[in-house]
Amino acid sequence: MEKKFIDIAPNYFKQGFSCSESIAKAAVDIGYADEKLVSVATGFSGGMSNGCLCGAVAGSMMVLGLLHGKYADNTARSLADEFYKKFTSIHKVTCCKVLTKNFKDFHSPERKAHCVNMVADCSEILDEMLIKEKESVKI
Repeated sequence: MEKKFIDIAPNYFKQGFSCSESIAKAAVDIGYADEKLVSVATGFSGGMSNGCLCGAVAGSMMVLGLLHGKYADNTARSLADEFYKKFTSIHKVTCCKVLTKNFKDFHSPERKAHCVNMVADCSEILDEMLIKEKESVKI
């Protein structure tokens, strides 16, 4: 059975990895990335620690860039746009502050459960997109 982001990333988030780290760690497990991507993703957690871009979205963009960026087939920007449109069709925005505005406590179980859904949605979008792009992925 082929490994998928949806089967891996949400579980990492539940285990204590951040939103962006969970996506990156799943990319490592699938074989798309080196373990160092997890460290790169850390700074993007919690909307870059100030609530801007959702970390799960940022982690997803890192994976798309790694697989399809300048030194691969250079389609990362168009894929990023496609990812953005798919995510915002579900959630309307990518801003962590807006996505989590109903949760006062950053560490509450309710917010964590909400963010697991963001990681899962990003995972599903990545799975769909990368399966479609698999032939052009250069690792």
